[in-house]
Amino acid sequence: MARVFTTEAADSVDGRPPRPRGAAERLRSAFGGWRGEGMWRRGWLLAAVALLLGLALLLHAEVPNAFGNLGSLWETFLPWGGLLVPVLLVGALIRRSVTALAALLVPTLVWVDLFGGLVSDRTGPEGDFTVVTHNVNADNPDPAGTARQLVGSGAEVIALEEIAGSRVRTYEEELAEAYPYHDVQGTVGVWSRYPLKDSEHVDIGMGWKRALRTTVRTPQGEVAVYAAHLPSVRVQFRSGFTAGKRDESVRMLGRRISSDPVRRVILLGDLNGTMNDRALAPVTSQLRSTQGASGDGMGFSWPASFPMARIDQIMVKGVDPASSWTMDATGSDHLPVAASVNL
Repeated sequence: MARVFTTEAADSVDGRPPRPRGAAERLRSAFGGWRGEGMWRRGWLLAAVALLLGLALLLHAEVPNAFGNLGSLWETFLPWGGLLVPVLLVGALIRRSVTALAALLVPTLVWVDLFGGLVSDRTGPEGDFTVVTHNVNADNPDPAGTARQLVGSGAEVIALEEIAGSRVRTYEEELAEAYPYHDVQGTVGVWSRYPLKDSEHVDIGMGWKRALRTTVRTPQGEVAVYAAHLPSVRVQFRSGFTAGKRDESVRMLGRRISSDPVRRVILLGDLNGTMNDRALAPVTSQLRSTQGASGDGMGFSWPASFPMARIDQIMVKGVDPASSWTMDATGSDHLPVAASVNL
């Protein structure tokens, strides 16, 4: 009867143990599949997906809004699109596809160009005027503690959104000593260390007061300060990203800001949208975000338990942003956002 020996058995016929494979041999075996024409022919589907991701990041403003406001939804969570890069990288390595790896350079470089500057530590000197905005949440279980925490920021001006009517007195009492000047319009309010004048409600089409405008008389001159809480948006299976009310409100707010007679303007508030969302263009085209100023991290503000988007904004015109940061969580579902500017 003929005998069939495996390689290891054949090596041990003469009584010697099987020869162990060296490191170089194991390395050649592991990467052997990367040699030859096959490494260029494999992974075309992965390469196509990588290129589409790169285009979606680069041309995010061109993603259509015709169906369920898909473009605005994509722009709201645009930074998270970068998470698809390591997923595709794993697929390219498993397929041993040089084509897919080369294609992955496109979304990688686009993401770094868009958001790389926000990831790095850009901490720098603070400016001469600090502001804070915070959606305090109408159901905040500890409004007094939230107010005391905001006082600790040392800001010259604090804007609060979503103040329940029954909580207004609590915030007034807790903030009174540090901020003797304030104005509340409906569910939004501004507290200041410096005198206020010309405070008024700003109509953003809500049917109740969710925006105000006031003039802060600082030692460096007058600054127009807006506090706003734009309508909420929803993601629903049938209707998609519903943001029609917010989009109309931002257009009304943009028109009001454009006609403001004061040269220096600061907008504080929960805009329920990110700086990448094209729907905020009536405001973002006029004002500069402080998010790109020196700071540390992406600055996501919502939800507080696991921040995924920067929907609380501080935007300026006629002043220079110096630094921006998010503060520690309070009893709200939003994180407070702070910025320092130079007047």
